[in-house]
Amino acid sequence: MSETALEARHLYKVFGKNPNQAVKRLKAGETRDDVKDAGTAAVIDASFTVNRGEIFVIMGLSGSGKSTLIRMLNGLHDITDGEVIIGDDDIATASPARLREIRRERVSMVFQHFALLPHRTVAANVAYPLELRGVGKAERLQKAEEILALVGLGGWGDKLPGELSGGMQQRVGIARALAADTDILLMDEAFSALDPLIRREMQEQLVDLQAKLQKTIVFITHDLNEAMFLGDRIAVMRDGRIVQIGTPEDILTDPANDYVEQFVQDVDRARVLTAANVMERPRPVISETAGPRTALRQMRDAYMSATYVVGRDRTLLGIVTDRDAVKLVRKGSNDLRTVLKPAPQSVNEDSVLMDLFVPAVESVLPLAVTDAEGRLVGVIPRITLLAALGPGTTATEELTLPLQPMPQAIINEVLGEPADTVGTPVVGGGAAFFDASTGSATQKGEVL
Repeated sequence: MSETALEARHLYKVFGKNPNQAVKRLKAGETRDDVKDAGTAAVIDASFTVNRGEIFVIMGLSGSGKSTLIRMLNGLHDITDGEVIIGDDDIATASPARLREIRRERVSMVFQHFALLPHRTVAANVAYPLELRGVGKAERLQKAEEILALVGLGGWGDKLPGELSGGMQQRVGIARALAADTDILLMDEAFSALDPLIRREMQEQLVDLQAKLQKTIVFITHDLNEAMFLGDRIAVMRDGRIVQIGTPEDILTDPANDYVEQFVQDVDRARVLTAANVMERPRPVISETAGPRTALRQMRDAYMSATYVVGRDRTLLGIVTDRDAVKLVRKGSNDLRTVLKPAPQSVNEDSVLMDLFVPAVESVLPLAVTDAEGRLVGVIPRITLLAALGPGTTATEELTLPLQPMPQAIINEVLGEPADTVGTPVVGGGAAFFDASTGSATQKGEVL
């Protein structure tokens, strides 16, 4: 089965008296304003693919053309020029009868203002697509109840839409689209009419539903935070054109132009960026088979007072501190496993930054980042976590830490090396030095 669920190829939509002439002039290089005498260009040369099972978000301000574009994907708006390919069908050339079949079997839609039938019960609204297909009443109502339970409305099937809150009515709209059991779900500003708290709840429920059902979703929004939260990929529109397509991280960290950069400047980065986006190469790290001298050398060179310990497959096993390693050397033992301590904190590489603050504060080392198999793939120093959120403390600023680690001269003595040193490593610190005269640690460097 093809990985592409839907493909848009050079789409144009012009409203007005001479749309074909307007398209010709646009292709020749004229602007949207230039062709106003021939018509209003709502969508200009839009091309993209939507992969099976992804949430593809089309985002833009009012007048950008996003709502017109989504209606072109199922034929609700005629296509002035270009192609929309779904399976073996081109929406632009499909007959009216075939378009109706595609809407029943391949593409369903959730509207901003619910569009429920007020005189029908909730269950009957959900079952309506099945009724159009000729499914028997008992079967379609049973299916409706199953889907209502899936969206958190079990037991509400016999109510009328007017008896439900706005958020509940939108859930009915989603349930109705799911009842159609189509491959592709189009959602046009589906949550924008809801109160902020309900809207957030609906966004989270959509993500949960998508994890279970793996539908292909094209979602329209003007809300950047919503786009960043929901989208596997995002297309940013301006004045009818798509100006950038990319993952939320791409859009946030590598905007294509000044417009996109300005658009994303106020985004809540803590809900978008993940541990994998900001993590650094893990260090110091040693194998469980290494000896205490190797551990001490790694800690000294990295200016830290502990090191992560991993297995042969890089599975995170725990940490060893400088004090414990020194004790082993003096006892003549080489087995680090006897002094291995649990890692103070670790997070998955897919965790968003907003979930990392408490673990980072509780960890005496830069926060360990692991993959799904528990392998250590990176670390996040606290200063890096703060810097990733935008303006504020940077990694080159000086910080004072009330720490009392082992003097580095002792470590050098144990290693049989010269005792002179510029400082003492700080737990969790990089390029950080203990000042015996003040009893504090002053740090300048890349990690905290």
